Amino acid sequence: MCTGKCSKFIGVTLYPLALISIICNIILFFPGWEVNYARDGYITEEVKYMGGLIGGGVMVLVPAIHIHLTGKEGCCANRCGMFLSIAFAAVGVAGALYSFCVAMVGLINGPYCKVLLVWTTPFKDLKDSYLNDKNMWSWCTEPKNVVEFNVGLFSTLLVASGLQLVLCAFQMINGLFGCLCGTCKSKETY
Repeated sequence: MCTGKCSKFIGVTLYPLALISIICNIILFFPGWEVNYARDGYITEEVKYMGGLIGGGVMVLVPAIHIHLTGKEGCCANRCGMFLSIAFAAVGVAGALYSFCVAMVGLINGPYCKVLLVWTTPFKDLKDSYLNDKNMWSWCTEPKNVVEFNVGLFSTLLVASGLQLVLCAFQMINGLFGCLCGTCKSKETY
């Protein structure tokens, strides 16, 4: 596969991953599918960092568009386009890494929820992880099923940003080959 076709494949693959990141981050603002928790400020701290919206979303979507367009112009576009795709892919790597880190911290700390009568992050700073002990999940009484909600969405963000990270890093290598080696167009005769 030549570098242009590879760029097109990477760009097209990044679109749904960016969309998944944006959607997951937006949904995380509504634990228990309720609007009142966001309105009252009872949401997990890591959701406010908007790792999926900014990092895995916008910071990956903009490079995805450029990377995809780099692959559209002929087989390998041109050396300048491939060079620029390296810079755009680096922005994508930074965004995906930000989203990955925020999702990881969100999973480690756990959700912000009501325990008895107090709103807190009960699983933060525990010796053992709440992810290994589902009995601990019942500590959170409100919002309903908030632990499952956060674990599912932060895990999805973690996987999506991990894939974005790999694809953008691969595009940096692909762009370098396209920039140094030139195009792989075959001359067609009419």
